[in-house]
Amino acid sequence: MANTKSAIKRMRQNERRRLRNRTIRSQVRTAVKTARTTAGGELQTAIADAIRALDKAVTKGVIHRNTAARKKSSLARRLVAAK
Repeated sequence: MANTKSAIKRMRQNERRRLRNRTIRSQVRTAVKTARTTAGGELQTAIADAIRALDKAVTKGVIHRNTAARKKSSLARRLVAAK
């Protein structure tokens, strides 16, 4: 357990950030999974939504930019293959 005031404050901050990051990461995972499983005419919009979610997560510092780039590239390849 934290002993100093600064350590206690740091624990509170870390918990708030953990919960915020978990929410954002979950939204990203859902968007990417939806884009991967979608077929037909809605594929382009699903991929666009997933890319938007990935970019937002990178901006907020939840995931690394290279991870987002890799996932976006994979989705773009899937879109090209579908056309």
